[in-house]
Amino acid sequence: MRKNKLVIIPTYNELENISVMIHEIMGLEDDFELLIIDDNSPDGTADIVKNLQKTFPEKLHLLQRSGKLGLGTAYIEGFKYAITNDYEYVFEMDADFSHNPHDLIRLFEACEVQGFDMAIGSRYITGVNVVNWPMGRVLMSFFASKYVQFITGLPIKDTTAGFKCYHTRVLKAMDFTKIKFIGYAFQIEMKFTAWKLGFKIIEVPIIFTDRTRGTSKMTSGIFKEAIFGVLYMKLKSIFKPLKPVNQI
Repeated sequence: MRKNKLVIIPTYNELENISVMIHEIMGLEDDFELLIIDDNSPDGTADIVKNLQKTFPEKLHLLQRSGKLGLGTAYIEGFKYAITNDYEYVFEMDADFSHNPHDLIRLFEACEVQGFDMAIGSRYITGVNVVNWPMGRVLMSFFASKYVQFITGLPIKDTTAGFKCYHTRVLKAMDFTKIKFIGYAFQIEMKFTAWKLGFKIIEVPIIFTDRTRGTSKMTSGIFKEAIFGVLYMKLKSIFKPLKPVNQI
């Protein structure tokens, strides 16, 4: 029997957030399962998850990795897990409550009810809906999305968003060996790939709230990857057009 909804959350040192986040998702009216992918957090994040698996034995799953291997590789491991275990809808979100877990239901309905292949929790579809960010970071994120749109033609306002729902037909059509970026640019590359493969994408307005507990993982290197990665991605798509790996 096909399983329905899997939320994937990569973690590194999220001790202050992970227990509350797990309880929030497990308490949602819709029946979500949750996969935590932990990169050997020294603060014991994975131990918290293991203890909570006793409370949610059928719905809470854990993959532990040897160290910090990158956001993109974590999600790709999660995508492969979802495909192998026959989930229909797969979600990406952060552990730090910058994404409101209750918005998972809205992303799901955009795909299940409205018939889209991919739904993006968008900070910029109805203006700039960001709380607790300094103005410099708001501007950098907003204009990063404008830059991506200009270079790639991607018809998405929040191109760097990390809160998404995929129907698994999208993930099954992708060749993960050709997804090259592991940081900030990973989120752009996944949207660009889905769009180039012809899938229907919608942006769902959300309010993004910066973390209040724990430490941000954002670095200048992540932004550099995005700036130069977008140019590489666009040029590659011109000379080597994307094709689905299987027939959906």
